[in-house]
Amino acid sequence: MIEQVLAGDTEAFRTIIDHYEAYLYQVALSVLHHPKDAEDAAQEAFVKIYFSLSKYQGQGFKTWLTRIVVHTAIDYKRKLGTRRETLGAMDSNELAAAAFEQTAAPESVEDDLLRKERAQLIACYLSEIPDNYRHVVVAFYMEEKSHMQIASEHGIAVKTVESKLYRARTWMKKHWKEEDFR
Repeated sequence: MIEQVLAGDTEAFRTIIDHYEAYLYQVALSVLHHPKDAEDAAQEAFVKIYFSLSKYQGQGFKTWLTRIVVHTAIDYKRKLGTRRETLGAMDSNELAAAAFEQTAAPESVEDDLLRKERAQLIACYLSEIPDNYRHVVVAFYMEEKSHMQIASEHGIAVKTVESKLYRARTWMKKHWKEEDFR
């Protein structure tokens, strides 16, 4: 199969992808713990695999694939960490704006204005959350950090993080209306 790919047979590579896709996704997920990130890392790994096939030495193909995916996922995680450090340095207005820039590419001036208005609204709502919950809410929902990461960064127990998130959600349900975010 590898020789066919090296000879230019793209269908042979498609067969390799079909055979190992689920496995490599699971490997990436075990490193990244986030389905979308794992999907992206697995896709990136397949590109690396394709261009590295000529370097494969014929021993333990699945192990070789796994090593590439693990390294790709680790690199992906580092990139995310760098991006999250940048997000952590932003104030709530900048953070809300950055979140909407990632999710909504403006198609027109109106879309851009609506996106900015929505970002300001979220920043305003974030400022309303009590201080003792805000940092945990921002870290978990905006920066997508795990409970463990938040606990270690703030020097608190994981159960404390879980408790603060629960109380913050209860506070938000009590003080905010869902239709305000539509």
